[in-house]
Amino acid sequence: METVQLDLGPQTTELARVVAGIRDDQLGDPTPCAGTPVAGLLAHVAGLTTAFRMAAEKTPVSGGPSASADDLPPDWRTAIPERLDALVEAWRRPAAWEGIAEAGGVTMPAPVAAAVALDEVLVHGWDLAVATGQDYAADPASVAACTGFAAQAAAEGPTPGLFGPPVPVPDDAPPLHRLLGLTGRDPAWRPPTS
Repeated sequence: METVQLDLGPQTTELARVVAGIRDDQLGDPTPCAGTPVAGLLAHVAGLTTAFRMAAEKTPVSGGPSASADDLPPDWRTAIPERLDALVEAWRRPAAWEGIAEAGGVTMPAPVAAAVALDEVLVHGWDLAVATGQDYAADPASVAACTGFAAQAAAEGPTPGLFGPPVPVPDDAPPLHRLLGLTGRDPAWRPPTS
């Protein structure tokens, strides 16, 4: 059986663009991830990029990425794009796709780890974009790959810490909206207005 290798590059490039557009006065703003402000989600993204890079390199790391604003690196504006680039490069190596990988204390087949990494980048990119009033361009191939992964995860039942309960969306909704619904997000979510 041939392993389909996902390309994390298009979506990490988009996430880096979103990160560059976040203003300091938005760090405390809410996101679609209940109880997690923009700074907390940025900290989570900073951590997950490292965790999934290490998974590709077969280097175990203890614990999972934090979603605490207190853990946001002070150099996040440069650190997150650099970590995104390193994540892409790690998954472009053929050995990354072989065997077992570990991320956040969870052991899984390497191709599954890559799918989780892509899903995290894509969906949290949308979370950050919508929370900060930015447009978001989701790569169609990435959306299709993540939708397959999210649909399988939803069919297997709730996975605490991975996705919230699915949110119903119309069958004719855009592909990104269907993915967001599978991951427990309301595609119509917008930050509260004051």
